[in-house]
Amino acid sequence: MSDRINHECGISFLHLKKPIEFYRKKYGTSLYGINKMYLLMEKQHNRGQDGAGFASIKFDMQPGERYISRIRSAKPQPIQKIFENINDRIDLIKKENSNILNESENLKKQIPYVGELMLGHVRYGTYGKNSIENVHPFLRQNNWMHRNLILAGNFNMTNVQELFENLIEIGQHPKERADTITVMEAIGHFLDSAVAKIYKKLKKEGYSKLEASPLIAERLDMAKVLKKASRNWDGGYAIAGLLGHGDSFILRDPSGIRPAFYYNDDEILVVASERPAIQTVFNLTFEKIKEIPPGNAIINKRSGKVEIKEIITPLEKKSCSFERIYFSRGGDAEIYKERKKLGRLLFPSVFDSIKGDIENTVFSFIPNTAETSFYGMIGAVQDYIRKELTKGLEKIKDSKNIDSIKKMLQLRPRIEKIAIKDAKLRTFITQDSSRDDLVAHVYDITYGIVKKTDNLVIIDDSIVRGTTLEKSILRMLDRLNPKKIIIVSSAPQIRYPDCYGIDMAKLDQFIAFKACIELHKEKGTYDFITKKIYNKCVEGFKKNISEEKNNVKDFYKPFSHQEISRKIATILKSNKINADLDVIFQEVDSLHKACPDNLGDWYFTGDYPTPGGNRVVNRAFINFYEGKSQRAY
Repeated sequence: MSDRINHECGISFLHLKKPIEFYRKKYGTSLYGINKMYLLMEKQHNRGQDGAGFASIKFDMQPGERYISRIRSAKPQPIQKIFENINDRIDLIKKENSNILNESENLKKQIPYVGELMLGHVRYGTYGKNSIENVHPFLRQNNWMHRNLILAGNFNMTNVQELFENLIEIGQHPKERADTITVMEAIGHFLDSAVAKIYKKLKKEGYSKLEASPLIAERLDMAKVLKKASRNWDGGYAIAGLLGHGDSFILRDPSGIRPAFYYNDDEILVVASERPAIQTVFNLTFEKIKEIPPGNAIINKRSGKVEIKEIITPLEKKSCSFERIYFSRGGDAEIYKERKKLGRLLFPSVFDSIKGDIENTVFSFIPNTAETSFYGMIGAVQDYIRKELTKGLEKIKDSKNIDSIKKMLQLRPRIEKIAIKDAKLRTFITQDSSRDDLVAHVYDITYGIVKKTDNLVIIDDSIVRGTTLEKSILRMLDRLNPKKIIIVSSAPQIRYPDCYGIDMAKLDQFIAFKACIELHKEKGTYDFITKKIYNKCVEGFKKNISEEKNNVKDFYKPFSHQEISRKIATILKSNKINADLDVIFQEVDSLHKACPDNLGDWYFTGDYPTPGGNRVVNRAFINFYEGKSQRAY
């Protein structure tokens, strides 16, 4: 994605079901769990670079001995930072006792973070400041082991104010309105209540407080706690939690918006936001890794007993298609095939734009994450050439066709590395008036391979704001002096805010929305349509949220996909660009063909999977109309 947006967090969870000594003997290290967690988090570093956190719980510790450890960082390279700190602590203890890693009896007591239950998180700051206070995992402490709660997740709730008010109604005094706090306190409230009820029953049965503690752990029904806590949640989420006594859970939203995968055997239970992370770190085949069903939770007891339980009635599955287009790493077998197909399905439109002139067309991609879609598009070019060659060979009896056949045999798609990102420059870019000039140099280009008679086709993952295209990429490509530049997006036009974890919150930042504004102004309908939609949005807030509709669809309705694409090209083509310019977007139907099992497309279509999504998009339009530059959630 040439436009930088903050997005997506990632979770890593690991339960070691055997004693630490087992892993030392089998795998040669007592730090097996820590090592695996480091790898799981690094393999998902693409999901979060603003912060990282790690927490662990040790089993069988005595009163007075630390059994919960947590470390977080919001510094550059946060994953490396927290594990360097962990290693420094371990090295310090090894200096005093060089044999400590072979002493399983003393290992957990003396070395921090070495435990049986581990939770890691990588964070992108979609909301709030990138300070240490915003970095997961969050910790809710209590002297009763069962009431200690460690929480981390990849999520965003659309109805934070409602959840905040729910906490007030039950007598709490939340310190923040952030969804992470409200979610944690809701789970914590019902956890406290469940523990208290179990203890009350045990007391009637004649058990002392000391005797009751292990029995509470056995009888605690975490599925019931989650059902009560999540009753009013509206959003996309994959939330993981650890309890002080050793139970744990991972809950996924009922539409399956946010991803969560797991692997379970008699040694480990591992959960991650991306399947390839688990595959690579534990050397597993694709088939062995399962997806947590929407609306379900993994309920994991300290004993290692694992159950998948339905917590919320599943809705129509609307897994985020942006995961497939861009966010997740392309190493997943399914995602790789889907991205290639996205590129392949774009070829007919590209062919029309270049008027079939493959000989005088150079194909490339920006940024590197668009490479897989690029291969798919090139595959379609090669298929076309083969078909044309076959047609020519069928006419070989006619000697007049010999020359055209010879020419066809020489035809190859011209694949070039046109732009190379200069990673060193990015961190230097500022937000002041000099930024545009600096942005223009983030990419280096390859000179001498594009002719003045050439078309230059560049595929991108998606176009959100178009800022980097306008300020940097197009100017850079134009220096190569092509006849025509065709920018191709493997994603459809982004028209609506996301409110489930991606930082796309303001309508007027989208290039598609800007194009629609211009089209309405040209048509003379801008004032009428904006006021009409604004009034509908305001009226909608007086209704029950379940009755609210996405009124912003009316803003796009008068114009075709092609009209909006052409206007986007006009906006992006300043007087500094000499080449002709086309902008081609994926059709939504083609997206669904490429990603048939991940149909979450609300940012393209406005079809939100939860009622809160419609309220957010209408609030975003109200903010736009009233000139408020603020988030809609």
